[in-house]
Amino acid sequence: MLMKKFLQISSFLTAALCSQLCLAVGSSELYTSKAYGYGRFEARLRFAAGDGVVSSFFLWKDGSEKAGTFWNELDFEKVGADCRVQTNPIYGNPSANHSKPHTLQLDMCGAYHTYTYEWTPDAIVWLIDGAEIRRETGDTAKAFADNAGTAGMQFHFNVWPGDETFGGNFNPSILPVHQYIDWVQFSAFKDGAFTVSFREDFTAATLPDGWLTGSWSSPKNKSIHAPENVNLLNGVAVLSMTADDKLGPAGAMPGNVGTAGGGNTAGGGNTAGGGNTAGSANGTGGASSGGAGSGAAGVVGTSGGPATGGAANTSAGAPASGVSGASTSSAAGAGTTASGGAVVGAAGASTGSTPTQTDGGGCSVGPARSTSAWFSMIGLAAMALIQRRVRRTNAA
Repeated sequence: MLMKKFLQISSFLTAALCSQLCLAVGSSELYTSKAYGYGRFEARLRFAAGDGVVSSFFLWKDGSEKAGTFWNELDFEKVGADCRVQTNPIYGNPSANHSKPHTLQLDMCGAYHTYTYEWTPDAIVWLIDGAEIRRETGDTAKAFADNAGTAGMQFHFNVWPGDETFGGNFNPSILPVHQYIDWVQFSAFKDGAFTVSFREDFTAATLPDGWLTGSWSSPKNKSIHAPENVNLLNGVAVLSMTADDKLGPAGAMPGNVGTAGGGNTAGGGNTAGGGNTAGSANGTGGASSGGAGSGAAGVVGTSGGPATGGAANTSAGAPASGVSGASTSSAAGAGTTASGGAVVGAAGASTGSTPTQTDGGGCSVGPARSTSAWFSMIGLAAMALIQRRVRRTNAA
C-alpha cells in the first residue's frame, strides 16, 4: 500500500515538476557584470544553427525585469531553421518589442561576422560587418537616453530553445549546438567620437574578470542556463545548448577563427581593408559522447563559406567541461581534461538580477540539474509525505 502511494505521489510530483524544469535542456548565457554608457558595442561571433534555436547578442539595462521598472533592451537575435536575424529595441513600462526581420545574403551560422550597436543620445544603429542595417532615432532613442543613459547597458550573449511562436520548432534531438564568440569590444562615445575602452579576446583558460554566467530559466521556459555550458576553447568563448545530463562543450571545435579585422572608424564605417583575414575554423561536428562524430569545417576564406571534410572527433578527444565555480565574478576552480582532450576552464557562477527577454517571460528557478538529480528530489519529497501520512495514521 505504501509503495502504491509512493508511486502515485512520485507520478504527481514528476508531472508537476517537469512542467517547471524546462524539458531537461541546458542552455547558456554569458554577460558582463559592468554596464556601459553611450558607445559602440561590438562582437565578432557565429550564431548557433538549428530550427527553434534562438542565438543572441543583446544589450540589457540591469533590473529591467523588475516590476514597475522601465525596460531597456537591444537585440541581434538569430531565429528559424534558415538562420535569419532580427533586431529588436525593447523598451517601456510595460515593455513593448519593436522587432524587425532582416533578409541578408550572409551566412550567420556557418561563418563569423562582426555585430555592432552604436548607441548615442540621438540614435541607435545596428551594423553587421560595418554595414548599417537599422537606425532608430526620435522616440526610440529618447526612451534609451532617458531611462538607460545613466544606468548603462551590459553585454549579453545567450543560446536557448524557442517555440512555434518565436524561434521555430525546436527538437532536442539536434543537440548539442553552439554559439561562438571570437572577441568583444567597447568604445566609449564622447564629443562625437568613439574611443576604445576595452577589448576581450578570451585567450585565457577561464572567464576573465567582469564576466559572469547565467543560471536562470530561458525566456520560453524550455531550458535552464547552465554555467557548465559556457567554456573557453582556443581563444573563443563557446556557448552551448545541450541535454541537461550532458552539460559542457562536447563536440564544440571552434579552432582558429582567423585574425581579427580592422576596427571601425569614429564615424561608424569600416576602415579600408579592415575585413577579417582568412583563417582555419572548425565547425560544430563531433560526437558528444561515444564513438566518432563527423568533423567539420575547413578553411574559412573571405567568402565565409566553410569547406567540409574535417577530421573525425572521437569521444577520447572531446574536451571535458571544467568544474563549475562558485565565484561571484570570474571563474573558480580548475578545468579538467578528457583523454586527449583540451583543457576547459571552469565557469563562474552568476550574480545580480535575472535578465529575462520579453519573448517568453522566463522564471528564475536556479541552475540546471540532471534528470536523475531531479528524480532523487522527487523521491525524497514523496517519501517524506508518506512518512508524514503514516505518523498521522499511527497517532490516530
